[in-house]
Amino acid sequence: MKKSLRNTALITLALLITCITCCRSNTALAESDAELYDMVWKVVNTKYLDQTNNGQDWSKWRHKYDDKIKTPEDAYIAIDTMIASLNDRYTRFVPPKDFAEEKSLIKGSLYGIGVQIGLRDGKILIISPIEDTPGEKAGLLAEDEILEIDGVSTKDMALDQAADKIRGQKGTTVTLLIKRKDNPNKVYKIIRDEIEIKSISTKPPYDFKIDDKIGYIRLSSFMGRNVGNEFKALMSKYKNKEGIIVDLRGNTGGLLTNAITISDIFLDDEIIVSTVDRDGYKDTSKSGKRYYSTQPLVLLINRGSASASEILSGALKDNQRAILVGENTFGKGLVQEVKSLTPFSAGLNITVQKYLTPNGNDIHKKGIAPDIEVKITEADIKAKNDVQLKKAQEVMLQMIENEKMSSNHLSSDK
Repeated sequence: MKKSLRNTALITLALLITCITCCRSNTALAESDAELYDMVWKVVNTKYLDQTNNGQDWSKWRHKYDDKIKTPEDAYIAIDTMIASLNDRYTRFVPPKDFAEEKSLIKGSLYGIGVQIGLRDGKILIISPIEDTPGEKAGLLAEDEILEIDGVSTKDMALDQAADKIRGQKGTTVTLLIKRKDNPNKVYKIIRDEIEIKSISTKPPYDFKIDDKIGYIRLSSFMGRNVGNEFKALMSKYKNKEGIIVDLRGNTGGLLTNAITISDIFLDDEIIVSTVDRDGYKDTSKSGKRYYSTQPLVLLINRGSASASEILSGALKDNQRAILVGENTFGKGLVQEVKSLTPFSAGLNITVQKYLTPNGNDIHKKGIAPDIEVKITEADIKAKNDVQLKKAQEVMLQMIENEKMSSNHLSSDK
């Protein structure tokens, strides 16, 4: 009997110890998730561009969910709610899975349909389809509004949620209901594939014939770490070309350093861009004191050209180094830092600076106007008639001719 009681006591004690251990483990997990929330709070408190944090007392958020965060999902929801109060669509928390995919963009591949999306006035918009992807081949265009994804309305849908629904395994289908200006709503059924991110291409759209005197560079992203060096290498191959066309249409941006590196190729001891942080500190980036290229230059831009594309466009336009052809750019004049939230495998994209063009222009929500406006219509797209590139080539050939005439005039004066 005593032995039985003793065994019962030992079993009870073991269960109690197990219970205490589990409880401690759960408490440690809860504390860890709460620490993630607090880490994000601290980053915003010390780094976010707007020191008023959208005109609110930021301290009110720090312990708001202390007794509510029990799981990682609780922490994510609490963080998203806190970040939403900043009313900044570019500052966002990135959960582990999405953060891994974001880093894969820099490496160069992902799975989906190949469209870059954004949020404007509560609407999910296609900023740009990526070249030679299922999205582009299906006919999706910049500024298309996504009304539904697989039958689910995008009204009040978060951008991350929309992106997650569009992404998926290779070979699977996603159905999008698209609203396009001056057109009836249309359903697109698109098969997902592996999307290889190509930052630089020399292949014009629709196999457009580029004049032999002209070097054509399509720069679709500033994201890859080697984009600047790849661009320099291509310019070396084009050193005997009489003019260069750089196509930035649909380029939504990427790394600030790449925009500065490429701008430096075309400028001679001139301002490229200025960044201003939360304390009002202004940091101005200038080009080197020697031209890498003095060739005449035309930039092609459109509504899908944003961020780093606008830094390059603004630098070359303000310094009168290039002629811009196409349509007004997107208007993103803010700089984000990608903060890795170690050890949680998550990230935070946080707005830390705004930028100004060399002339001191803040282009946020305004964009950059082309020197020569050329709009492309639905009919042009269906006919594969790239009127913008045609105009860019026409302008470039005239610039080359003018330069020859100027050189001949100087020679005759001697």
